[in-house]
Amino acid sequence: MRNSALDITRLATMDAAHATRLLHQVRAAILDGRRPPIAPRPVIDASWRRMFRLGLDPDRDTSSVLLARDELEHRRRATALGETMETLSGGLVSIADASVQIMVVTDAQGRVLWRAGNAGVIRRADAICLEEGAAWSEDCTGTNAIGTALAAQRPVQVHSAEHFVRTLHNWTCAAAPVHDPRDGQLLGIVDVSGPASTFHPATLALVDSVTRLAEAELRERHLRTVERLRSVAAPILCRLSGRALAVDPHGWTAAVTGMAPLDRLPLPKSFRAGRVWLPSLGMCTVEPLPGGWLVRPDTTEPGPDDEPVSRVVLDLSRPRRWTVEVSGPAGSWAQELSPRHAELLFVLATHRHGRTAAQLAADVFGDPTRTVTVRAEMSRVRRTLSGVLAHRPYRFDEGVQVEVVRPVNPADLLPHSSAPAVAGERRQAPA
Repeated sequence: MRNSALDITRLATMDAAHATRLLHQVRAAILDGRRPPIAPRPVIDASWRRMFRLGLDPDRDTSSVLLARDELEHRRRATALGETMETLSGGLVSIADASVQIMVVTDAQGRVLWRAGNAGVIRRADAICLEEGAAWSEDCTGTNAIGTALAAQRPVQVHSAEHFVRTLHNWTCAAAPVHDPRDGQLLGIVDVSGPASTFHPATLALVDSVTRLAEAELRERHLRTVERLRSVAAPILCRLSGRALAVDPHGWTAAVTGMAPLDRLPLPKSFRAGRVWLPSLGMCTVEPLPGGWLVRPDTTEPGPDDEPVSRVVLDLSRPRRWTVEVSGPAGSWAQELSPRHAELLFVLATHRHGRTAAQLAADVFGDPTRTVTVRAEMSRVRRTLSGVLAHRPYRFDEGVQVEVVRPVNPADLLPHSSAPAVAGERRQAPA
């Protein structure tokens, strides 16, 4: 009978040589199509399955075409990660150096933007192209902490022969994603890598803790910018009659008058000054403010027949970026989706008659009692799609045409997801 799966703590308790041999045996058996002596960790098993679907050669090298220097500098300046480098370096570089490792920071595409740490390990990293400007997504370098953290959207530690590509078997790495607290979007990955002999199960917890500090720093910076916008907008709103609000470029509310306060106003990517239709407010007049926008809804309250939405496209065709596009007489707008919101909208798109909170809990969590979590998530979704989604039960409005754009390979549908409803769809994919 196949033994239970490995875990990082169990690996750490083994003799190092025995653990390395075991990982090599597991990998060799799976590559040969044989039953392994013990199951790989679920996150590694899922990554290897993605590698098989990609047809990635396990004996390839990890070289990639480096970004040109001007493109590298552009990406460094364009990302909010640059604002956190002092926090990241202060929390990790000295520890990495002392433990014969290096810290690596990538963007959301897995391109290395910065690295620092032990000089000897940096020289060894050059040999595997773990250098500034290199690509470390899974489709380029196989299973590795950076690429697998990108694919799984969670902290990941990868050790020795858990790497799919043989070139990396002498390495150990731990990585965690950093998200922008203003909009939840992935900014990039923070990673600590070194020779396999430097493996320690606590490294992942350290990396994850430092990334949370970086996110907290970004959150504090954002609160200060909203406060500055409030100081500018408050006198203006005091002179206005009717409904109006001031929001920052990400839609976070700084001040409001004549209407119920809200934390955030969902904004389309093409948001601009002039006449703009917003799903939660209807037709609005938008004017620029220093560091944000003044939004003035039309004087008449938006009714159920105002600017009706006619079509919704849920695009799940890309492996790590999912969007919903809403079209109507006033034009169209698109919104990127979190993994959880992509799951919920997929379930509703395939059940046009609607789902109760208990049914959605079973669909997404496999537990019909988790209705509180479902209602909280659906409340967030409906703040963006208030003109599209109905409730009691949760459903797309009857008059809305809904299209789901699926990946070419049905097995790649929301690859991060363990939701029973999504897993059931993937199981129906042809072998």
